[in-house]
Amino acid sequence: MHSYGSYVAGQDVPSDRWVYTVRASAMLTDMMSSIRLKRDLEQGRLAPEEAPDSVIGRCAVGDATDMEAALRGAAGAVPTWAATPLATRLRFVETVHELTRSKRDEIVELLIAEGHPRALAEWETTGIIANTAPSTRAYIADQLEHRTVIGPRELIVRRVADGVVCLNPPQNATVANSVLGVWALAAGNALVVRAPLSSPLGVLRIAHELLIPALREVGAPPEALSVVCAEAGPTMRQWLDSRHVDDIMYFGGSEQGVAFGAECVAHGKKPVLELAGNDTCVVWDDVDLDMAAEALAEAFYGSGQICMVPNCAVVHPAIADALLERLAERVRAIRPGLPEEPEALLSPVRRTEAYEEVLRDAVEFGATVVTGGRRLGLDGVPDPVGGVFVEPTVVRVDGLKAARNVRAVREETFFPLLPVVVADDVPEGELLDAVVDFVNTNAYGLRNSLWARDREVVDGFVRGVRNGGLLKVNDSHIGFLPVLPTHGGTGLTGGPCGEANYPALRTSHVQGVSIADGIRPTEAVFAASMPEEDR
Repeated sequence: MHSYGSYVAGQDVPSDRWVYTVRASAMLTDMMSSIRLKRDLEQGRLAPEEAPDSVIGRCAVGDATDMEAALRGAAGAVPTWAATPLATRLRFVETVHELTRSKRDEIVELLIAEGHPRALAEWETTGIIANTAPSTRAYIADQLEHRTVIGPRELIVRRVADGVVCLNPPQNATVANSVLGVWALAAGNALVVRAPLSSPLGVLRIAHELLIPALREVGAPPEALSVVCAEAGPTMRQWLDSRHVDDIMYFGGSEQGVAFGAECVAHGKKPVLELAGNDTCVVWDDVDLDMAAEALAEAFYGSGQICMVPNCAVVHPAIADALLERLAERVRAIRPGLPEEPEALLSPVRRTEAYEEVLRDAVEFGATVVTGGRRLGLDGVPDPVGGVFVEPTVVRVDGLKAARNVRAVREETFFPLLPVVVADDVPEGELLDAVVDFVNTNAYGLRNSLWARDREVVDGFVRGVRNGGLLKVNDSHIGFLPVLPTHGGTGLTGGPCGEANYPALRTSHVQGVSIADGIRPTEAVFAASMPEEDR
């Protein structure tokens, strides 16, 4: 059993209160016994040494005193760490990258133990590697500092650390999203992470396996990173009220997140919001339908409980019937299972009643259920009462104009339900304009993607779509790529100031610097230091 105290200013801090993690497969096969075991350990009725192998770890629960120590230490570390040369801070990211590659299998197994199906765990780990890859580091380095010499001056445009950044990862992907804090550290900030009570083990273990060793290797102050397992509400309030906190990276639903962002601003904090996604994947009439169906089926990774999967498809009317047939065939092969099983892709759905409500709304509007619609047990057999999984569901919605009247199209659903909107049968030029407008008027804006071969369609789509933080063409909707952002978006995805999220840039601010040699101040006032032909 792994055992972690809160990590505060370079020290493991124990507690008289612990949260225990039971292997997800044990929870799925015998939920009541696993819950009872977890409760007995946390309430002291069972000693840790008596725990069975299904208990994989425990984390100490921190309190306000621990968090205050973390914030105070972080504030003290900022001057030293922010003044550390950029090359050193980027070497820290490089070390995280190399450690992730070397420990890839361990990270995957950790995520599986926490309940992520193997395919999902491998995808998340790939994202960490891509997000810290050499080409990504090179791009961020150029963004963080640009130098040029003009005459007797060296001119620098650089980004300067905001200070103390607090990160609150989401419950569905705590590990991958907590690692985004690597880039806040690379910008010269100190980082304080809240490990959620529901799933703290992965956050603390990944800190000890990746982040802490990498910081030590480059000589960073120990106080530059703290990780505290703590309750959400009191922690958010403490961050808002603390004079030490500069930025808060917040993950969550749009309604709550936008309100929290406004509260951050009112308290003088910069909010970096990662909220809901309602991604659109468009399929034109000239593509390989099997590849398109494979792309749309990415909607069911983790039972759709991931913000960056396709949440709505828009398809060309000429290929709608054939594509839906292929998609249904592929989707029917997706099944639940234990996370360790290679073919399992689905996760338990937390809000099955909401799924049923949204599906009912679509049918009442006139949508057709192409496949799915039932609750399932672990064995894949329909179980309308006790099933914790949901059968992957595809519904057909005809016509763009009224499609947003359907909740499944209009809102992020966060379960395995993909509405396929069949576009109206109109001339090609009108159709492309209508589809681009449909994508741009989505209230959310995380990722959008297109499958099309016609270069005019591709160019028109890329020129026209302004919505979202990432746009993919003829590529995996969910796949991670070096250089390109993994997160971030517009509208209800990122709040009023939302954009593609490079955390190193979002947690820093632009500063211009001029270093001159031999300049007479009175002359400099009246003559800009630029080529003579430009004066």
